[in-house]
Amino acid sequence: MSVKLNLLDNEYPTKGKYHERKVARAFIYDEDGRFAIHLIHRDDIFGNETYYETPGGGVDENETYEEGLRREIKEEVGFEGDIDAFLGEVDDYYNLINRHNLNKFYLMKRTNKVSEPIVASEGDSLIQKTLWLDIDEIISLYEKQSDAGVSGIVKRRELPIAKEAKRLFNLERNETK
Repeated sequence: MSVKLNLLDNEYPTKGKYHERKVARAFIYDEDGRFAIHLIHRDDIFGNETYYETPGGGVDENETYEEGLRREIKEEVGFEGDIDAFLGEVDDYYNLINRHNLNKFYLMKRTNKVSEPIVASEGDSLIQKTLWLDIDEIISLYEKQSDAGVSGIVKRRELPIAKEAKRLFNLERNETK
C-alpha cells in the first residue's frame, strides 16, 4: 500500500510550461531505529524559511531512481544504504521555477559510512544539519511545519510518506522479533 499524491502549488502563480525533474528520497534509518532528517534553511526567490526535508535529490539522466537515491544518500548523509521498500510517489509543482518534480520515496536502512556529507548541488548548500530522530519525532516536526511557502509544499509531500514509513518500519520490526 504505497502513497500516491499529486500536489499543485497554490502559493505562487503559474508562469509557463513546466520542466520535469526526477527526484529520489528516502526515510533512511540507522541500527537504533532513528531516521535521518535535514534541517533546511533558505533565503531566496521562495522566501526566508526554515523547515525539515528527507535526504535525497535529483536523479541524473542515465540513472534509475534507485541509483540516484544511493548516490544522493552518499552525498548528503555520507552512508550507503539498503532499500527495504518503496513508500510512494508524489508529483509536486513549483510555479516560481516552472518545475514539476516526479518524487519517489523509499524506506532504506543505513549501512556503511563512506564519507562525510558533501555539497554537490545548490540544494545541498541549504542543509543546515542532518538530525537522527525517532520517526514519531519527525512526524511531529512535519505536523508543526508551516503550511505556507515551500515548507508547506514539503509538509504536504512528506508527512503522508512519513506515516507510511512508520507503518512499514514497525511492520518490519515486528516481523523480525
